[in-house]
Amino acid sequence: MKIPGFLLRHEVTVEPYLGDSAYGPQYGPAASLRCFLDEQTRTVRSKEGQEVISSGTFYARLDAVCPAESRVTLPTGRQTTVIAALRRDGGGLATPDHLEVQLA
Repeated sequence: MKIPGFLLRHEVTVEPYLGDSAYGPQYGPAASLRCFLDEQTRTVRSKEGQEVISSGTFYARLDAVCPAESRVTLPTGRQTTVIAALRRDGGGLATPDHLEVQLA
């Protein structure tokens, strides 16, 4: 079951991280993404397993493309990066399957 559309009240812009180059990080084309944004400070673990501070989390549909280190522009205009994108898939159970994206 997909996360219901009526919960996706916010819109962010995501530039997916493609990798590093000699000139710094490279990003794919910007795409708007409907989501539910929760701007709350909390401690999370990075992909390397280190504890880091997250300034917010957004929840989107599972087909969203938002790898770690992607650049995200919030509705307020503030830019941040993705710490981790976690798949929350119920495996066929009647749960709202979604992608949880933790922001720096």
